[in-house]
Amino acid sequence: MTVGKGLARSAARLEAAGCETPLVDAEILVAHVLGSTRTELRLERERELSGGELGELELLVARRERREPLAYVIGEWGFRRLTLEVDARVLVPRPETELVVERCLARIAGLAAPRVLDVGTGNGAIALAVADEHPGARVTGIDASADALDVARGNASRTGLDVELALWDLFDGLPAGPWDLVVSNPPYVRPGEIESLEPEVRDWEPRAALVGEGATEAVGRASVAVLRKGGVLVLETADDDPGHAAELLRELGYEGVMTTKDLSGRDRVVEGVRS
Repeated sequence: MTVGKGLARSAARLEAAGCETPLVDAEILVAHVLGSTRTELRLERERELSGGELGELELLVARRERREPLAYVIGEWGFRRLTLEVDARVLVPRPETELVVERCLARIAGLAAPRVLDVGTGNGAIALAVADEHPGARVTGIDASADALDVARGNASRTGLDVELALWDLFDGLPAGPWDLVVSNPPYVRPGEIESLEPEVRDWEPRAALVGEGATEAVGRASVAVLRKGGVLVLETADDDPGHAAELLRELGYEGVMTTKDLSGRDRVVEGVRS
């Protein structure tokens, strides 16, 4: 079977399975098997796939047909300038969270060596991206999941970036500061909403990192005690709930509270300055 026919067959199977972008997914899977890129596939469409390549592609397509997230299937995912290890112990990094990093970098741009705390670091995406794009930043990532921290440590080693990682439960408060910036993408899916989500999220991603009540409030309150005066809190929020988070920060005494829209035009990031 040629690369082109393997690609077409894979895309048809993924479309039948209900995947949202079957052709793109198929291209990524075929390129992964060949150790090439989606662009390079155009030059290889007539090449015959070996028996080993066909077998590997079959296994990967079968996993994706079950609606396992594509990132889990290939074991890695791009986030800003980094390629990070991803598996079922952590959430898949999303474009909306890249915007969170953008806002963090804007807030610490004028500081030579800012202290940054990433609350609920997961696979380390936010912490590592900040460390990568602001080399002077001293970044700490905390998470209540030892499994997630194992993934984050692997990504720190993979990228060669120096971040501190620690097992820590948000609801016990936050590590002592003073921090120049606290950032968090806390669990914000409501328990009653989980069944309405796409299968990739509902059936595969870690429930504890998705579903939570009170996490946003806990980060907001605890950050007041550990941010320096003039330090900034940056939060990712549900696209239907930025007003609640913004009002919470105002009630807690944060100044200059503002929201930023994601690429879909939805208010997604809320930030405020500790007074």
